[in-house]
Amino acid sequence: MKTKEVQEKLLSNMKRWQKIEDAAVSTTGQIIAKTENPVLRLVMEIIQHDSQMHYRVQQLIADSLERTAVSLTPEEMGVVWEMVEQHLAIEKKMVSLVEESLDNLKGKKMVVQEYLLNYLLEDEKKHDNLLANFENIKKGMYPYG
Repeated sequence: MKTKEVQEKLLSNMKRWQKIEDAAVSTTGQIIAKTENPVLRLVMEIIQHDSQMHYRVQQLIADSLERTAVSLTPEEMGVVWEMVEQHLAIEKKMVSLVEESLDNLKGKKMVVQEYLLNYLLEDEKKHDNLLANFENIKKGMYPYG
């Protein structure tokens, strides 16, 4: 496929995906309205928030194809990079704390707490990966990386 075809297909996929994300927000809202269980409600709220964030990411991808290309300059990276590195260290501390908590729960049959801690662990690892991959962009694109 030519670049233009790839871009058109990607744009089409983002628009279709956004409709699916809207459906996810709607169904999680219906589940939230139907239960008072705090675990079920929390999980649905998490999924709902994630779907809303996915929609925003998809919109940025679509906008970058339809409107204005997304750019990131060395100056923009330089202004915040030290803070990004500090945040990466914080994320690593949170992963360590969750792992410690999970180790303490082994064999205790605290399944709800373990379920939620595993969610937190995966989410903190996701943040860690986002920042680590961001660092790869910096290193790959800019001479000061």
